[in-house]
Order: sequence, then structure tokens, then C-alpha cells
Amino acid sequence: MSPGSLDFLFHPKSIAVVGASNNIETHGHNHLNFQILGGFKGPLYPIHPKQTEVLGLKAYPSLEAVPGTIDHVLVAVGINNVPDLLTQASKKGVKSMHVYSGRASETGRPEAKELDKEILRRVKEYGIRLVGPNALGLFCPSSGLAMGYDIPTQPGHVGAIMQSGANSTDLCHFALLRGVKFSALASYGNALDINEGDLWQHFIEDEDTRIIVSYIEGLRIDPQKYIELVRKAASKKPVIICKGGRSQAGARFTLGHTASNAEVAREIFGEPLKQAGAILVRNIDELLDMAVAFSFLSPIKGRKIGTGGGGGGNAVLYTDEWEEAGFELTPLPAEIHEEFKRRGSQMWDWIKNPGDFSVVAPGDPFDVPALLAEMAKHPVYDFIVGYVGEDFPFKIESLNNVMLYNAEGYIKVFKESKKPFFAIVRDRPLGIREMEGDRHKVYARIKARFLEEGVPFFSSVGEAATAMKHFIAYHQRKS
Repeated sequence: MSPGSLDFLFHPKSIAVVGASNNIETHGHNHLNFQILGGFKGPLYPIHPKQTEVLGLKAYPSLEAVPGTIDHVLVAVGINNVPDLLTQASKKGVKSMHVYSGRASETGRPEAKELDKEILRRVKEYGIRLVGPNALGLFCPSSGLAMGYDIPTQPGHVGAIMQSGANSTDLCHFALLRGVKFSALASYGNALDINEGDLWQHFIEDEDTRIIVSYIEGLRIDPQKYIELVRKAASKKPVIICKGGRSQAGARFTLGHTASNAEVAREIFGEPLKQAGAILVRNIDELLDMAVAFSFLSPIKGRKIGTGGGGGGNAVLYTDEWEEAGFELTPLPAEIHEEFKRRGSQMWDWIKNPGDFSVVAPGDPFDVPALLAEMAKHPVYDFIVGYVGEDFPFKIESLNNVMLYNAEGYIKVFKESKKPFFAIVRDRPLGIREMEGDRHKVYARIKARFLEEGVPFFSSVGEAATAMKHFIAYHQRKS
């Protein structure tokens, strides 16, 4: 591993949590619990003025009372305490501090701005690097440093630079459901000290990070320096950026969220960043879709699709969607018709692209997975897509069997094909009857199987098409 410039931040040897408590309603309780559940490998020091034990760990009344040195301090008490905590930390060899606490300059209050100045003065004086204030914090699976529940704990290769805490947890929770894993994530909030420039430089240098994703509201560094950092990153690895505060109303809101002026340098969050090599997306769902594509798919350089699954009506509509998005569903080559004729299929001269499951006959050699396997062998197709959906008038037991059979067939195609393959698992809101029945369970089982086998999947043709346009354009540029 080639460590990044902030490696000490993501791999502390010990952590003190100020505000740690046995009261499950407190942020300090949660932040200490995050580290325990995340499997942090070093000593954890709960700091509480009265409690002597927190979550089964010996607690201390202050930072100064902790024996030995402390690498990292996590602050989950009122921000007015931070200057004094920095002074205490300077005596304990602390390298970094994460200030979860808010009500800093994002409030616009003059006294909060003055407090920020004093915090920054002490940070510079003591040489302690600070994340925040108003930041959810740091996540690094390889060190066990954590900032939430139900997030991926296995190390991966996605580095995330996130100015928003809510968008960080949103990304992590749904990444867990899509198989995406992280090298590290920083939710840096108001960026009083450590800012986007520091974090970009770290992830550029870090060899464990092969993909960089970012949510940003406003810049703390010079716009041209930001562009150059993105250009440098994009020359080495895929870069995906989501800009918050694009609208006038959104820009007004960012001032009270992360004290960010989203109007500043707004002009660079368009063509200049695209020219620098960044992929720009509109929301966290698209950000995650791109992380899925780059994490699991081999390069795709063309737009010719071989696909199938679902019934005839499904196939008509998703054919329309793919073509309207600029993709081509190339008619089935004669060689594939002849192959199914050789196998004795009664459907050999009827089979099409897309493959329609609603006409599959029991015992016939033709079914959708078999068709996709043949498409994957043929040079006319650039990539293969298996659709998981249902519009069949079957009993739920039969329907489940059909969908699970197709899903297992897709897994086989994914494993045996040299062509890029992904699935679309249709995702729709479910009513009470569906939630109480088995219908939603079969979708969950299919997604679980895809996760087990590393099969990438998307929720709709529209989402997949948007991701593939970015993905293909990236690989065309690189070639």
C-alpha cells in the first residue's frame, strides 16, 4: 500500500471519544459504539466527567486523565468546549480531531464565527489536524474507524470525499446493498481546517483507492487549484462528482448547512470539470450507480446490447428506453437462431433481442439465460443485460421459481462470459399486501444472490442507461 498524505487520519492507533455515554440517545454513545461495532483495532477511551465505565470500557473524566498518548479525538459535546479540548489534546500527542458538534459558522452568528477563528488559531498553534466542525466524520474499514451503523465493513477501493453527513450515510447504507466497498470516506462538514484539497490529494496518492466519488457544496480552496486536483486524480482513476446547491434555492440552503457559498465558482461545476476528466452526476443514486459500474464491470466501449428477461410488455418498454437513451438492440444474428435450431428448440426462428420469457415452453432448449449466454459469445454485442421483473399470471410459488431460475442463469452467464454483464432488478414501492407476502422476498433473495456472486445490478433501465453513457464515454476517452 502507498499511503496517502492523510493516512494518519484514517489509521489512528488510539481514539478518545469526548461525550461518550451510556445514554443511548446521545451522539457520544453512538460514536463510541460505531468504533466498537466497526472493529477498531486500537484502544478506545470514553471521556465522561462522571461515568467510570461506558459500553464496557473504562471511562476517564478528561483527555488529560487518559494514560499515555492519544492519536485521534472525536468530539461529541458542545462546540464551545473545543478550544479547551484542543489545549488538552496538545499535551497528549494528539494528531487529529474530529468535531461532530455543529452550531458553528453555519449558523451565521457573529459569536460562532469568532469561535471558529479561535479553534483554527489553536489548531495551527498545536499542529493538530481537524475534521469539521459539523461533520459526521471518518470511515475506514481497514482500520475499523467508523461513522455509522449498517455500513460496509470489508475494505474496498472506493474513496469518498463527502461534505454532507446525511449523504455519507445514504451512500454507505445503499452501497452495502449493492456490493460497493470503501477504502475510506471523509465527511468533512464546514472544513475549517481539513478541506476538499487535502482530501483530494490524499485519495490521489492512496493506492488502495481506485475510484474517487465526491459530494461537494462549496469550495474552500481556489477554483483553479480544485480543477487541477481533479485533473490529476482523473488521469489516474475514475472520478465522480455530485455538486449540491446547483439551484438558487439549494445554494441558499447550503449556507446554513455547511457554511458553504455554493455560488462561488459555480461556473467550474460544468464543462471545466468535464474537461478535467470528471464524471458529473445529479444525485447520490447516480453517484452510487457509477461506483457500481466502475467496481464490477470491465470496460465497455460500444452501445450494442444483448438483453432479455421479463414478459413481452416489459421487453417492449425497456427496448424503447434503451433506444431512446442512445443504445442499440441489435437484431439477433442468424448464427444464434441456427444454434437453437440445432438444439431442437421449437422457438428457434421466433427468438429475438430482447429475449421474451413469457413464451418459454417447458422442456424447450430456449430460455432467457441460454439466449444471453449465446449473445455473450457473439462479437456483435458490446455488453449483456439480464432483466429481473414480473408480469406473469402465475401463482406466487411458480413466479418465484421462474424468477429465481432466471437469476441463477444470469449468474452463470456473468461468471462464464468474457463480455461485461449486469442485471436490472426492477425496483418498485411495495404495498402492505406485498410486504406481508412473498413477492418482496423473492426480489430480496435475488439481490442477495447477486451480491454473493459479485453480479452488478441496477434498479431500472433509466438508471442503468445513465450510468452506461458515462461509463462508455470514460472508456472511449481512455482508449
